[in-house]
Amino acid sequence: MSESQTLSLPDRILALFHDAVRTVAPDVPVSIVLERPRQAGHGEYASTLALQLAKSLQRPPRDIAQALISGLPASPLVEKVEIAGPGFINVFLTAAAKQSVVSEVLQAGSRWGTVSVGHGRRVQVEFVSSNPTGPLHVGHGRGAAFGASLANVLAKAGYDVQREYYVNDAGRQMDILAVSTWLRYLTGFGSKIHFPPNGYQGDYVAAMAGHLRQAVSHTLVHPDEAVLAGTPGIAPPLREGDKDADAQNEAHMDALIANAKTLLGDGYRTLHQLALHEQLADCREDLEAFGVVFDRWFSEQSLYDDGSVARAVERLAAAGHLYEQDGARWFRSSAFGDEKDRVVQRENGIFTYFASDIAYHVNKFERGFDVIVDVWGADHHGYIPRVRAALTALGYEARHLQVPLVQFVSLYRHGEKAQMSTRKGQFVTLRELRTEVGPDAARFFYVLRKSDQHLDFDLDLAKSESNDNPVYYVQYAHARIHSVLQKWGGNPALLASVPLDALESPQEFGLMQWLRAYPEVIESAARDHAPHLLAFYLKDLAAALHSYYNAVQFLVPEESLKLARLALIGAVATTLRDGLQLLGVRAPESM
Repeated sequence: MSESQTLSLPDRILALFHDAVRTVAPDVPVSIVLERPRQAGHGEYASTLALQLAKSLQRPPRDIAQALISGLPASPLVEKVEIAGPGFINVFLTAAAKQSVVSEVLQAGSRWGTVSVGHGRRVQVEFVSSNPTGPLHVGHGRGAAFGASLANVLAKAGYDVQREYYVNDAGRQMDILAVSTWLRYLTGFGSKIHFPPNGYQGDYVAAMAGHLRQAVSHTLVHPDEAVLAGTPGIAPPLREGDKDADAQNEAHMDALIANAKTLLGDGYRTLHQLALHEQLADCREDLEAFGVVFDRWFSEQSLYDDGSVARAVERLAAAGHLYEQDGARWFRSSAFGDEKDRVVQRENGIFTYFASDIAYHVNKFERGFDVIVDVWGADHHGYIPRVRAALTALGYEARHLQVPLVQFVSLYRHGEKAQMSTRKGQFVTLRELRTEVGPDAARFFYVLRKSDQHLDFDLDLAKSESNDNPVYYVQYAHARIHSVLQKWGGNPALLASVPLDALESPQEFGLMQWLRAYPEVIESAARDHAPHLLAFYLKDLAAALHSYYNAVQFLVPEESLKLARLALIGAVATTLRDGLQLLGVRAPESM
C-alpha cells in the first residue's frame, strides 16, 4: 500500500492542493485548510486558498482559483471542482470516495475517530477536586462529567492522559468538618452544646459522629465549659447579610477548632482522619458509580509534609518576588499580570492556600507533563491570573496551564428549582441524581452545554422516554440498528468488505458525510476542550439515522442492497457507540 493510500481522505485531498500550490505559487508560504461547506450543494470540502494567495500574487482570487483547479492532479477521489463566490474552491467527491468511509469505520472498529493531534504529549487533567467535607452534589457532578469526558476525548486525540483528583485535606474546611463531627459526637453523650450555624449540618455529619462513638467510645468527651472556653458566645445567631454576625460566627468557629486541638491532643488527628477517610471513601465510591475513575488522588497535606510548600515560597523569595508587609510575606503577582499582590505566608507563619496551590502546580511541571488542564468552577475565574503569575515568576511556561471553567447547575424538578447549601446540608447529591435519572442521562445532560455556560438540568426531561430526551434519542438509534442486525442474523464482521455502490440516495450520502465528520469532531472537541461538540454531533447523527430508518427497508430481497445498507447502519452504530463511550454513556443494544 502506498503512502498516499494510508492517509485519511481529507489528508489525501490536502495533498492534491499542495501539489497545485507548488505549480501556482511555489515560493509563497501558505497554510491550506479544508472546511465543510454549510450547504450540501457546495460539495464535501471547501477551501479559501485562492483568497489567501490573492495579496501575495497580486491577482484576482477567482483567477487564482482557476489556476489552482487546473494544477490539481487527477484523482479517483474527486468528481469535480468548482469556483464559488469571490474565489472559494468547492470539491465534490466521487460516489466511491464518499462510500469508502463505511468500510473505513467497520474495519477500524473502536479505533475509528482516533486522531493524532496530541502526538503522544503528556497531559494531566485535574478535575472535581472538591473539598472532602460532604457528599458530592449536582454541581460537582457537572465538573466530574465534563472532566472525565474531556480526558477521554484527549486520549482519543492522541494525548497520553493522566486523570487526577486533588484532595484538599490540609485546610480550614476540613477542620470545620472535624469539629462539626466532634460536636455531634458530644451531643450523643448528653452534652448541651448548641451547634454553630456555620458548621456542617448534614445528616452525614451525625452518621460520622456515630461512627466516631463506635471507634473511640467516650474517650473524646469533655465538659461543655471546656469545649466552649474562650469562644465569643455560644452559637451566636446568623443574620443573613449582617457582616458583624458573620464575622462573629467565623471567630467562634476558629475558637472551637483551636479548643478542639488543645483539648484532644493526638485524639484530634483521630477525629480529623476519620472524617477525611469517610468522606474520601464516599466520594470515590460515588464517582466510580458515575463512571469516573482517577489515576491518582493527590494529597495537599503531602506538599506540607515533604516541604514542597516551603520550597516553592523560598524559590519566589530567592528570585526577588516576595516582600514583607505587616508581618506577612507577599508575592508580587501584579508584576506578572495579576490585579494585585497576594499573601503567601501570614504573619503567624502559616502558609496560605495560594502557597500550597503554587507548590502543587510546580509539582505537576516537575512530573513532566507537557500540558496541565485544571477544570475549575466558574467562581474560581479570578484565581487563574495569580497561579499563572506564580508559574511565570518561577520560570515555567504559564501557557501550558489551561483552565476550562465549569458554570453552576440549577436543578429543576416539576418546574421548581432545588436549593443547595453544603454546610446546611440542603443540597441534592450526585448519588440522588444518579438514582433518579440514571448515570447515562446524568452524564449526557451535563455535557449538553458548553462548560462555561449556566446549565438548567431538567429532571423530568432526563427521565422521559421520548425523542425530546437527547440521551434516549441517541441510545435508541443505536438500539434500533442492533435490532435490524439481529433480525438479519448474519456475521457483522463480513459487512466491512461488502460492495457499497448500491448506496446512492441523498440520505445515504448524508449519513456517510456525518460519519466522515467524526474524526474532525474529535479533533475540535480536544482542541477547544469542548466535549459538548461530541454530544451535539451524536444528536445529529442519531437524527439522520432515525430519518433513514423510517424511510427505507433494510432486509430487502436484493442481497447487494441489503448488505450495503446493513454495512452503512453498522458503521453508524460503531460511531454512536464510540462517541457515547467517550461521554461515559452506555450504548444499549435493546431498549
